[in-house]
Amino acid sequence: MKKAASILCLFVSLQVFAQNAPDETTPVPSTYRAFFLGMGLAELKDALTEDTLFNFQESDVSFIPSRKENYIETTGFSFIRRALFQIKDEKVFIMAFTMDVNKIDYYSMYTTLAKKYGEPKLIDPKQAVWEDEKTRLILERPLFVQYVDKEVFSRVLDEADAVRNEELELRAEFLNEF
Repeated sequence: MKKAASILCLFVSLQVFAQNAPDETTPVPSTYRAFFLGMGLAELKDALTEDTLFNFQESDVSFIPSRKENYIETTGFSFIRRALFQIKDEKVFIMAFTMDVNKIDYYSMYTTLAKKYGEPKLIDPKQAVWEDEKTRLILERPLFVQYVDKEVFSRVLDEADAVRNEELELRAEFLNEF
């Protein structure tokens, strides 16, 4: 029975997509409501304060000294349970939203995103990923949506690799002293 239901859901999804397929140039979004990748920390705080979907408090702002990054994690109301915004060089580079699975479901989110942005570049049982040159949009199970600035994220990964390599070199030098 589950297999038949899954096949039916896939068939319906393909029909909906075929009827509402976006054109080939539809970019992956870098915005959600008043929030956007690249917005400044002060702008973000103002937007969170004004948006009725979030219960933002100034104490929701944190700093990660080792990575020189700020982040804001706040609770949400209604469809969003939690929101996380990661900031590098005073600009938002990741926006992540945990949805309330009692109010919204994965299939509804998936079909909405597929109608707007086309079929994902990657799809597996755990996630669907839409991507263009600048932005990655990830829909994960059970229900998590993430917007990522690919350029900044790549730079953060490169910096982490450099730190890791330096630590390995220091370790090797330390061991050679014995």
